Amino acid sequence: MKAVKYILIIVVLVIASVLLIAAFIPSEFGVTREVSINRSKVVVFEYVKLLKNQDNFSTWAMIDPNMEKTFSGVDGTVGFTSSWKSNHPDVGVGEKEITGMDDGKRIDYQLRFLEPFESTSSAYMIFNSVDSSKTIISWGFEGSMPYPSNLMLLFVDMEGELGGDLQSGLDNLKNILESN
Repeated sequence: MKAVKYILIIVVLVIASVLLIAAFIPSEFGVTREVSINRSKVVVFEYVKLLKNQDNFSTWAMIDPNMEKTFSGVDGTVGFTSSWKSNHPDVGVGEKEITGMDDGKRIDYQLRFLEPFESTSSAYMIFNSVDSSKTIISWGFEGSMPYPSNLMLLFVDMEGELGGDLQSGLDNLKNILESN
């Protein structure tokens, strides 16, 4: 009986320790990548603002070219929504909505993932002119994990998980725009 009592005390202490550690871990994360494109900011912005064009360079869109896609609203304007449905576990089901646009400078998105897990995150693209024929575009992703799930951020490298996909997408975009 004493052994069971000690085991229960140890289990409670371990759980309490894990919860205490999670209380001191940030719950928010952000990942940003950028690329320089030899095209004017106007050309880059006009191409990228259309969510339908993002299928041409987004790494995630290329994982399952047969996913179901639906669109709502006027592409390239605030409120336009692109929805997807895929059986591929790395793609799942969700939607992306343009939530803000500072013409020629910035586009903000909300990503709503429905399957294989539910979450809502923000993404953005920022456009800066180097000169009249060169643009630096930054693509960022911001998210959060509520307590105590934020403990997973100790074990998941969000920079590594998302950064490579963002950079690959930007490199694809560079190739598309510089080859036209």
